[in-house]
Amino acid sequence: MRSYSTIYLSVLGAITFAPTATQAQDTTTDKSVERIEITGSRIKQTELEGRSPVQILDRDAIDRSGLSSIGDIIQNITASGSALNTKFNSSGNFGFPPDGGGVGAGATTVDLRHLGAKRVLVLVDGIRWVNESSASGVGGVVDLNTIPLAIVERIEVLEDGASSIYGSDAIAGVVNIITRRSAVGATVSTSFGQFSKGDGDTSTFELSFGGESDKHSYFMAASYNEQKSVAADTRAQSSLPVPGTGLAFGSSAIPGGRFIINDPNTGASLDLVPNAGITSPNYDPTLGDSCDRTDDFHCFTTADRFNYSSYNLLQTPNKRVSLYAQQRYEFTPDTNWYLRALYNQRSSVNQAAPEPMFIGTFSPSNYWMDNLTIAADNPYNPFGFDLVASGDDPNLILAGKRPIEGGARRFEQNVDTFYIASGIEGQLELAGNLYYWDVNAAYSTNRAKQDNFGSYNARRIATALGPLASCQADPACVPLNIFGVGSITTDMLGYIQPVVRDTSENKLSLYSANITGDIMELPAGALSFASGWEYRKYTGEYTPDALTVAGEYNGVESSPTSGSLNVNELFIELNVPLLADLPLAKQLDLSLASRYSDYSTFGSETTSKVGFRWLMQDELLFRGSWSEGFRAPNIGELFGSASGFDAVLSDPCSAPIPALAANCAALGVPASYQQPNPQISVVTGGNRELAPETSTSYNLGTVYSPEYASATAWSERLDIGISWYQHELKGAIQALDAQTQLNLCVQTLSDTFCNGIGRNQLGAIDQFNNVLTNIGSIETSGLDFDIGWLLPQTAFGQFNVRLRATLVEDYTVLDANGQRQPKTVGIEVNDTAIPEWSGNLALNWQHEAWQASWTMRYTSDLEESCGDAASFAVCRNNPSTGQNRLGSTTYHDAQVSWSTDAILSGMQLSFGVNNLFGKEPPICLSCSLNGYDPSTYDMPGSRYWYLRASFSI
Repeated sequence: MRSYSTIYLSVLGAITFAPTATQAQDTTTDKSVERIEITGSRIKQTELEGRSPVQILDRDAIDRSGLSSIGDIIQNITASGSALNTKFNSSGNFGFPPDGGGVGAGATTVDLRHLGAKRVLVLVDGIRWVNESSASGVGGVVDLNTIPLAIVERIEVLEDGASSIYGSDAIAGVVNIITRRSAVGATVSTSFGQFSKGDGDTSTFELSFGGESDKHSYFMAASYNEQKSVAADTRAQSSLPVPGTGLAFGSSAIPGGRFIINDPNTGASLDLVPNAGITSPNYDPTLGDSCDRTDDFHCFTTADRFNYSSYNLLQTPNKRVSLYAQQRYEFTPDTNWYLRALYNQRSSVNQAAPEPMFIGTFSPSNYWMDNLTIAADNPYNPFGFDLVASGDDPNLILAGKRPIEGGARRFEQNVDTFYIASGIEGQLELAGNLYYWDVNAAYSTNRAKQDNFGSYNARRIATALGPLASCQADPACVPLNIFGVGSITTDMLGYIQPVVRDTSENKLSLYSANITGDIMELPAGALSFASGWEYRKYTGEYTPDALTVAGEYNGVESSPTSGSLNVNELFIELNVPLLADLPLAKQLDLSLASRYSDYSTFGSETTSKVGFRWLMQDELLFRGSWSEGFRAPNIGELFGSASGFDAVLSDPCSAPIPALAANCAALGVPASYQQPNPQISVVTGGNRELAPETSTSYNLGTVYSPEYASATAWSERLDIGISWYQHELKGAIQALDAQTQLNLCVQTLSDTFCNGIGRNQLGAIDQFNNVLTNIGSIETSGLDFDIGWLLPQTAFGQFNVRLRATLVEDYTVLDANGQRQPKTVGIEVNDTAIPEWSGNLALNWQHEAWQASWTMRYTSDLEESCGDAASFAVCRNNPSTGQNRLGSTTYHDAQVSWSTDAILSGMQLSFGVNNLFGKEPPICLSCSLNGYDPSTYDMPGSRYWYLRASFSI
C-alpha cells in the first residue's frame, strides 16, 4: 500500500483542472504520518479524500493553462459560473448594480454553481481576504487580481456549502489559495503572449527567492503583469451595437445632434438632423414638417444613428505590480511564528463611447438636462425660438447630441491592496494525544481611486445653452453649440467637461484561534475535533466626486456610502469513526460541525453540517453531506446610498402588442409612443432592514479506483468520481431584475411591480426605483463527473488523461411573489449563462525533458431572446418566436515544454496556443456589449499564443 503523503505528491504532480480522486487506502493512527488540512474541514487528517469534493489546481496545472490571473484560471473550471473579468468593459456601460458594490472595473471574480460571486468565500492560506474596491462602491466580493499568481503554490476549490466551517459567504463553496512557504535560491520567470491579430499583448515577469536554516525559512516574490487592450472595432462581431443588424440599434444621440421639436410658430412636428459639415445650420420654418428640405437639416433616419461600439474595448488594459514576503521562525521544535506581507498595485482602464447628452423629457436622464431651455438668444440656436424641455407644453421633445469632440469616456482605476498577517502555530501532546493549535491576526485594505475623463457637467450645459444673460453672469461660461458635427470648441469643452474623481476603500481586521486533534480512541479509530474563535471587523466607504453628489454629473447619480460591521464566531467540528475493518466497511466516519455567528448588524445565526465518509473497500469510497449556510448582508447592501445606473431596457409600451395596449393606456402611455432610447435611469440603494440569506446544501458522491486498473500493463491508476449537489437558497438579497419588473408591471398593473415606476406626460419612464430586498428563492442541482487515467511509463514517455464535466440539471429562481425569473438552465440572459453541460478534457504527456498537453474546453448550446432583433436574419434559431440559438462551443488549447540544465540551471521553455483553431464565440443578441458573453466564452478572434521561460539562479 502507498502512504497518503506519496499519493498526495503524485496526485498534485498529475492533476489538470480536476479534483484529486486518489485511490482509497488504509488509514493509520501513526503519529509520525504527517497530517494536513484540506479545504472543507478544520481537522488535520491523513486522509486526502475527505467528506467534500475539492478540486486542487497545482502549480503544473496553473502553468499549463497559459493564463496569468488566478481568476481567469478558476473561471475555466466546470463548476464556475458567470463572473466579472477583464473582458468586461464595465465602467460607463453597465452602471451601478443595486448591491452598492459598484461595477468592479478591472477586477476578476469567481462564481461557483452560478449562485453569484457574493456566495463564494475566498481564503488565502485559510484566512479571509479583503473585498475589492474599484472606486465605484463598497464591494462585497474578492478581486482575485489583488493576489499575484507568482506566490501561489496551489488553489483548492471546495464545491460544497461550508458556512459551519468558515462562516458567512460560503454558500456555493470556498476558494482557498495556498501560498508558497519557502524556497532555496532564486527563480526568474518571464512570459509574453498576444492574439493572432497582433494585439492584446500580455507580459509577465516574476522573481522569487528564499532560503532555509535550522530554525528560519523565508520566501519573497516580486511580479509584474501587463495586459494591453483590444479594441472592439478590430473584430467584426463586436464592431456594431448588435451583430447583423447594421445601425438599427445604434444610439439616437448622434455627433451632429438629433432634434425632435414642435415649432410653436407653424405647429410643425419635426425630427431633424443638421446636414454633414454644417456647424451653424440654417432653419427654414416655411418648409413645415416636410422631409424634402432645402435648408441645412434633413429628417432623422436609421442611417443617422451612432455606432457606439467602435469606442468600446474587447479586452481592457490591466497592469499589476506586487511584492510579497513570508518568513517562518521556529521558537521550539513544536512552535513556529510566521509573518506574511503583501502589496499589490493594479492600474486598469475601461472605455466607453463619448458621453451622450439627452435633453428633454422624452428620454429622461438628469434633472438639469430634463428641464433646461435652449434659449432663442443662444448665438447658435438656429430655430429662432426658445426650445423648452419641460413644463406644461414643452416644444423640445428630445435633443440627442454625441459630443465626439470631447473624446471617449475613459475610466482609469488605481487600486492598492495591503495585507499583513502574523501568527503562532504549534503542536502539543497531552495524555498521549497530539494537538495542533494556531493563533492568527491579519489586517488588509483595498483602496481605489478612479478618474473619469470625457464626462460632462449637466448644470453647466444648461447654463451654456440657456439665456445668454445667465451664461454671461458666470465669468467662466462659454455659450454652447450642439448643432452639427464638430460644433463644440475647445473653449466650450473647458467649461462643461470636468474630470470626475471617485474613491473607495474596504478594510478587514481579523483575529482567530484554533485547535485540532484527537480526543480519545474509539473501537473504529480516533475521535477527532477542531474548534476555534474568530473575530472580524469590516469597514467600507465610497466617496463619489462632489459633482456627482450634487446631481450635476451628466451620467449616473450616486451618493456617498460609509459603514462598518463586526462579527464574533465560535465553531466546533467532530469526526466520529463508527465502523472499521468490516467486510463492507473498511472505514465509516461521521462528521459533525456547527458555527455560531454574532453580527453587530442583525443578531446571531447558527449553521450546522453533517457528513459521512464510507470507505467500503480499498477501491470504493462514498461520501455525502447536508449543510446549512448563510450569507450576511455586506456593507454596500446595508448602507449603500441611493445611486442610479443606466439600464438597457425595452419598454413593452413602445408600439405595444395589441394585448398590452389597454394596460399601457391605463399607465398613461399615448398610443403613438415609441421609446427613443433604451437606456433608462434606474435608482437603487441599500436596505438596513435586510436579513441574511439562508441555504441548505446537499452533496452525495463516490470515488472508484479499481484495483484491476492499478499498476498494470495498460494502467498505472484509474480514478472515477461522480458527485451530486443541490443548493436551496432562501431570502436572496437582490433587487428584482429591472426588465422583469417593467414587464410584469405592464402585464399585471400590480402595485407590487409598478410602485416606483413613474412616467411623464409623454409616456416615457422618468422614475424607476429598484432597491434591494430579501426576495424569493434559488434552487439548483447537478452532477460532476471526474475521470483520471494515468498510463504506465514507457519508452515513449507517460500519458495522463483527465476528464471533468458538470451537468446542471435544474436552476430555478422565484421572486417574493412566486414569479419565476428568466435565469435558468440553457438560457443566456443579462450577460450570464447557465450551460446544461460544460467539460474539460486534458491529455498530458511527459518524456524526459519534454512535456506536452492538449486541453479541450466544452460549453453546450444556449438560447436567448432576440428582443427587438427578432426580425433580423441573425436571429437564427426561431425568428418567429424571437429566440436565438447560441451553438455549442469547443476550444482547443495546446502547450509544449522543454527543460534543461545545459543553458541555465532549472531552465524551462514553454510555447502554447489557447483556442488553437480560432473558434469564434456564438453571437449573443441580448448581451450588453461586443455581441458575445465574456463570462462564458473566449473573445472573438482570440487565438492566443504565448512563450514562457523560467530558470534558477
